[in-house]
Amino acid sequence: MEITSSDLGLAARVQHLTKTYGSGEGEVRALDNVSVGVRRGQFTAIMGPSGSGKSTLMHIMAGLDAPTGGSVFIGDTDITQMNDRDLTILRRRRVGFIFQSFNLVPTLDVKGNILLPFDLDGRKPSALERARIDGLIESLGLGNRLTHRPHQLSGGQQQRVAIARALATAPDLVFADEPTGNLDSRSGREVLSLLAAASAEHGQSIAMVTHDPVAASHADRVLFLGDGRLVADKTRQTPEQISTYMLSAEVAS
Repeated sequence: MEITSSDLGLAARVQHLTKTYGSGEGEVRALDNVSVGVRRGQFTAIMGPSGSGKSTLMHIMAGLDAPTGGSVFIGDTDITQMNDRDLTILRRRRVGFIFQSFNLVPTLDVKGNILLPFDLDGRKPSALERARIDGLIESLGLGNRLTHRPHQLSGGQQQRVAIARALATAPDLVFADEPTGNLDSRSGREVLSLLAAASAEHGQSIAMVTHDPVAASHADRVLFLGDGRLVADKTRQTPEQISTYMLSAEVAS
């Protein structure tokens, strides 16, 4: 009997994942036989030094890049077998994204940006979805900003809009790529608290790539990558514990 992601309580998983670039002597192995899952309702941080493979892992898990070998599942769906069109639809409906650079549409107001996933899907939110979106807007403090364009907002406010957009469709999994990278420390802490609350209070599964020990300390679980391999899998850590581990790993490598 095959074990499924649902049985394991996983929002996404990869098995024996490899990713290489180039060929021959110029071949670079970005990921080397990685098997790991992101648990449902959990906030997971993915850490590692530059070049460790953490961004490559996230892009492949999110269906933004194809692996060289191995399999990738979102829920129980093997996305490595999907064509581009089906993969695009799956990403739009079941995956949320939060980027370092916010990636808001400058010509749309806040409300338009939040509802963008529905517009791209050619539908209007259901009554249940609209109630959820209204709740998000309230909890993110965006109620009096709905008619503002992105350039009229601070960086922290823009990232809140991006969070609302990512959570609007109640996706299986939200990927956050250095979400506090362009924010001051106070705005960054607020964004991390919002992501932690989305996971703890609303059962949202979140996978965040970061190099920042303080950001990673907000997560329930911290995965460490090194040279394309998963080198450690730890429960919630303090920033000091994370920094100590990162330093010791660099010294050992």
